[in-house]
Amino acid sequence: MRAVLDIILLILDLYWWIVIAMIIMSWLISFNVINTRNQFVEAVWRILNQLTEPVLRPIRKIMPNISGLDLSPIILFIIIFFIQRIIAYYIYPNVF
Repeated sequence: MRAVLDIILLILDLYWWIVIAMIIMSWLISFNVINTRNQFVEAVWRILNQLTEPVLRPIRKIMPNISGLDLSPIILFIIIFFIQRIIAYYIYPNVF
């Protein structure tokens, strides 16, 4: 059972980094540092969006838009952190 919990924690960590990559890439695209007309950039951007949009979309529906700032990744980070702490402090020690 601990192996399953370790895998869940690893997946949450990996998803954390995927969201960070999506945030950084969106900034780079917004400031015209990278161009989505490049096929590689467009492919990476599409993959990152496909991985993050299903989770971020419900959060965006609930959160109000604050001056054009998207705060949904911050809420997602808080949720991921909360799930990791619950697993680490309450579930993991009680599994034999």
